[in-house]
Amino acid sequence: MKKVILTGASGFIGRHVLGHLLKNKFEVHAIFFNHKPEYKDEKNLVWHKCNILDYSLQEKLFTAVKPSHMIHLAWYTVPGKYWTSPENLRWVQASLNLITNFSKNGGLRAVAAGSCAEYDWQNGFCSEMDTPLKPASLYGVCKSSLENILNQFSIEAGFSCAWGRIFHLFGPHENPERLVSSVLRAMINKETVRCTHGNQIRDFLYVEDVASAFVSLLMSDIRGPINIASNQPKTVREVVLAAADCLGAKGEIQFGALASPANEPRMIVGDNRRITEEVGWHPQFDLNSGLMHMVRTWRGENFS
Repeated sequence: MKKVILTGASGFIGRHVLGHLLKNKFEVHAIFFNHKPEYKDEKNLVWHKCNILDYSLQEKLFTAVKPSHMIHLAWYTVPGKYWTSPENLRWVQASLNLITNFSKNGGLRAVAAGSCAEYDWQNGFCSEMDTPLKPASLYGVCKSSLENILNQFSIEAGFSCAWGRIFHLFGPHENPERLVSSVLRAMINKETVRCTHGNQIRDFLYVEDVASAFVSLLMSDIRGPINIASNQPKTVREVVLAAADCLGAKGEIQFGALASPANEPRMIVGDNRRITEEVGWHPQFDLNSGLMHMVRTWRGENFS
């Protein structure tokens, strides 16, 4: 049985990746730091509490497990802070250490999480082959730099790797400050939803599809950067109104109540032809079905 180490297993994307790995018969070694999430199916699943910023603990874990595969999702992602935080530098170094330990212990195939923030957003439609890389934040620069190093190191060390560039996502267990969660919670609590003008065009993908994309990449032999995106442009206004419709909510929505960030790009949409044509992955949820699934998952929870 193939052994996979999953970093960020208790995070927003990671907890959804678990099920796809288990379904595909991996022995999953899931890393968490603070809280181990509840997970029903514990067969072929081993939890490891490990601070991967501690290099000695990292080394011990990889030496003990000797994984054949790895999905690296963990990063510093505090909303409103991660774009410019110096924590990005620590995570670059920790990721380089992970890659070294993975290779040293016989690793064969690794997939790591990148970001649409690596692209030049002035292009609007982002393609792996055609769109220039021109990150406008420390976060984007760190992700892009790590991809370059990982790609070259994997060639020289003799293992294969892919880099999944994530666009905008939504789903259960996301941070309550993210767009969809903040709208749903405000609606459920009968609060006014205050938004920007909402005319920004973005690429939204349900987190289950993001998770299945990462596992599909892991099981393929594709290399290099691959967009994990819907290829379906949606305005923020459309997303907010669709979320309200899924709840059957009649709460007040105030578009234009919040100022838009300076120099905000008009459009950020991902070209997903590489993953659909070369890997054979396709999203299972569109915007409305993803929102409905998210609402059904959350029914009965306390949204306060």
